[in-house]
Amino acid sequence: MSLNSQNKVIAFIGLGVMGRSMAGHLLQAGFRVQVHTRTKQKAEELVRRKALWHDSPGAAARNAQVIFTMVGYPSEVETVYFGSDGILENATPGALLIDMSTSQPSLARRISEAAQRLGLAALDAPVSGGDVGAREARLSIMVGGSKEDFKNAHPLFELLGKNIVWQGEAGSGQHAKMCNQIAVAGTLVGACEALAYAKKAGLNPETVLQSISAGAAGSWTLSNLAPRILAGDFEPGFFVRHFLKDLDIALQEAKSMELELPGLDLAQRLYDRLMKEGHGFLGTQALYFLYGHTSN
Repeated sequence: MSLNSQNKVIAFIGLGVMGRSMAGHLLQAGFRVQVHTRTKQKAEELVRRKALWHDSPGAAARNAQVIFTMVGYPSEVETVYFGSDGILENATPGALLIDMSTSQPSLARRISEAAQRLGLAALDAPVSGGDVGAREARLSIMVGGSKEDFKNAHPLFELLGKNIVWQGEAGSGQHAKMCNQIAVAGTLVGACEALAYAKKAGLNPETVLQSISAGAAGSWTLSNLAPRILAGDFEPGFFVRHFLKDLDIALQEAKSMELELPGLDLAQRLYDRLMKEGHGFLGTQALYFLYGHTSN
């Protein structure tokens, strides 16, 4: 795929916490970007920067050579691709569809199969890195689908991330993202318990974090989310409700493979409790609330 952006039209559907920044990078690179999201207000900044608003996924997809989607739930992925006035019935033959949502591997395969029947190409390319990674264009991108399509899309992925890896056939990107979320879930539980322990032991959590984040316990979570916890910042880089959705998918996939993952099961139960306590629209670091911290 040529990076000559003068005549290339890109559609971007889904302008949430991460999607808005990602679409902005494509716009900044000089592409003509057509956008749609459920809440039009979220597109206002991009429209001021000359993105073209459309009232439906299908309308945004028309005449675009590449169509990105970044929505919250598998049900939304299904709607924007297969629904009335959706992408599949409106995309121009030869277009490349790239779903960057975290969704079900089986749904990614369905989209790929439907795309092939219509003369389209499709990749599943979920990401990791949260709001900061999206804003700074240094996401980790896990890609499933044809290797040739991956190579064609690579210059566009380079505008959005730094760690871009082809994982295999359709659905493989989503499976890789499940691996990511399983690892993140365990790390978040450990980080929250370490900070709760430090506080209960009468230590200064900031100095404890200074020590442990530089040692064997060091992780992205300790470096990026633990400081937010200590600052009382529970704004979403990634919503609790979306993380719980991911953990549910991972558990379903593990069960279908007859794989027992007790750590994942524990994390899912903790996030389910957090969701039921009304914290679904906070960031994943709000797990700390379950260890005696309150938002008051």
